[in-house]
Amino acid sequence: MVIGIVGATGEVGRTMIKVLEDFKIPVKKLKLFASNKSKGKFLEFNGKKIKVEELTEKSMKEKYDFLLFSAGKNISTHFAQIAANHGNIVIDNSSAFRMVPNIPLVVPEINGHLVKNYKGIIANPNCSTIQMVLSIHKIHEFLKIKEIYVSTYQAVSGAGHKALKEYLNQISGNNEKNVFPKQIAHNVIPVIGNILNDNFSEEEYKMINETKKILNDNSIKIYPTTVRVPVKYGHSESIIIRTEKKFKISQIKELLSKSENVIYTEDSTTPLDVEGKDIVYVSRLRKFDDYTFSIWNVADNIRVGAATNAIRILEVMRK
Repeated sequence: MVIGIVGATGEVGRTMIKVLEDFKIPVKKLKLFASNKSKGKFLEFNGKKIKVEELTEKSMKEKYDFLLFSAGKNISTHFAQIAANHGNIVIDNSSAFRMVPNIPLVVPEINGHLVKNYKGIIANPNCSTIQMVLSIHKIHEFLKIKEIYVSTYQAVSGAGHKALKEYLNQISGNNEKNVFPKQIAHNVIPVIGNILNDNFSEEEYKMINETKKILNDNSIKIYPTTVRVPVKYGHSESIIIRTEKKFKISQIKELLSKSENVIYTEDSTTPLDVEGKDIVYVSRLRKFDDYTFSIWNVADNIRVGAATNAIRILEVMRK
């Protein structure tokens, strides 16, 4: 297979290369693209050094089996469309196409059937959305979720490589701020993304709208608060769920255990426990009443929440 990665030098792009290796995807040729600033750098794939090329319109008109995009909304809006118009399958990690009605928003374990015989652009959901729906989709299938109250504790790497560097600089004593509105080291910031309508943030609207689209149910009410925390890798979520049907706590454990790429554990899982892994870990299960329970949900945001989901989409389509 010929695969291209756009945004290859970024945090997610580099991880996409690693996940391709880890999953032993049969790549005959890998082409890496980035901005003019990163042109000429070398990245390693399966022991070989590959030179990073500048992203151009011409390069997107070439033929690929798959193009993986993780270069931001503006880049995707322009270049992914060119690639798709020239017959390429694009798996895009930005927010550019997620809510476009005729473009599938895919978590393979839940709605992978949408990409069967599909050509064009496929949207990769938001990182915090992916790990939440992986944990709850079986519960929704059997018990019908009415309401979700979720507070996120999102790692700095979710804002990209520059954000991670800013955090590490602040840990070292340099408190300069370029990425985050306030110091993130030794702090939490109770807003992620731009503030939109009614004082909700962009990230919160993503969780509301994307969850409904992935689960194919607009009746679910979702109440998110998204927070940035001083953690390098691994998003955590405190989730309270109300169902239409009564349940027993043993039933929730069983449904969580049956969810693909989800592990339910009695241990309290932390971001450090999940770094570098491709699994969502669920713990702290508590029942409030016959219709309401709470879980603690943790996953590596760069892998599960981005690169791994993209490669799993590729795997579903390849097979």
